[in-house]
Amino acid sequence: MKQNPFRQLILGIYGLIILLPLSLVLLTTFKTTPELYSNPIGLPAGWNIENYKQLLVNEPIFGYIKNSVIVTVFSTFFILWFSSMIAYAIIQLPQKLGWIVYGFFVCGMIVPTQVNMIPVFLLMNKLGLANTLTGVIIVSISFLLPIGVFIITGFMKTLPRELFEAARMDGASEWKIYSKIALRLSIPSMATVGIFSFVIVWNDLLFPLLLLKSKEVKTLPIALLDFQGEFLTNYPMLFSAVVLSSIPLLIAYVFLQKHFISGMTSGALK
Repeated sequence: MKQNPFRQLILGIYGLIILLPLSLVLLTTFKTTPELYSNPIGLPAGWNIENYKQLLVNEPIFGYIKNSVIVTVFSTFFILWFSSMIAYAIIQLPQKLGWIVYGFFVCGMIVPTQVNMIPVFLLMNKLGLANTLTGVIIVSISFLLPIGVFIITGFMKTLPRELFEAARMDGASEWKIYSKIALRLSIPSMATVGIFSFVIVWNDLLFPLLLLKSKEVKTLPIALLDFQGEFLTNYPMLFSAVVLSSIPLLIAYVFLQKHFISGMTSGALK
């Protein structure tokens, strides 16, 4: 295939636009605050790892990471589980009823998240789930479920109906058809929803900030606010925490990027 020089040039420029701020953040983690203000975009005088040491030793960073992992893993798991079951039910319903149910969930994507802040807080407080990780998990699931249903349903609609009919004729139950056929064939769309949900929940600041007050249940995005003061912000420490918090996202994307790309495009091409 012939290479397009113009396309390569555009991609190279785009890569530099992405790489430069990331490099600046990484280099800042090896500087002290005075060095940052005296030389904000230059190389550090030495590869100082004191910021990382202080984060790992003096700050309860592992507790924040543990809380974020709990919220993210449980939210992503239940989003995938519920979304896939709802999507399978939609494609098995009669066409008109299936479109009604599908439209009901898609409507959940229309309302901005910020509009529901007060009702969500009042509901979670009344249920006794405010200031708990369980409350954040439930809210995260409810707000990301429509997107999961939208993506997985679009993929499952492309699966041949003959596979399901053949399984029924062989005596398979609906649960087996869902778990052994529909779910396994929908792995690309599941990976797409999984990565999307993982990134959104891991980086979510709105609902943890709204619901969590105690230090013991704070997630990592809230903890990053502790490095910002009214008159001075410890940017090297803040950027070091950002780098540490990005590692799980990078690992997840590296292992699932193939499924992520195929899941976003397969439903549209078939």
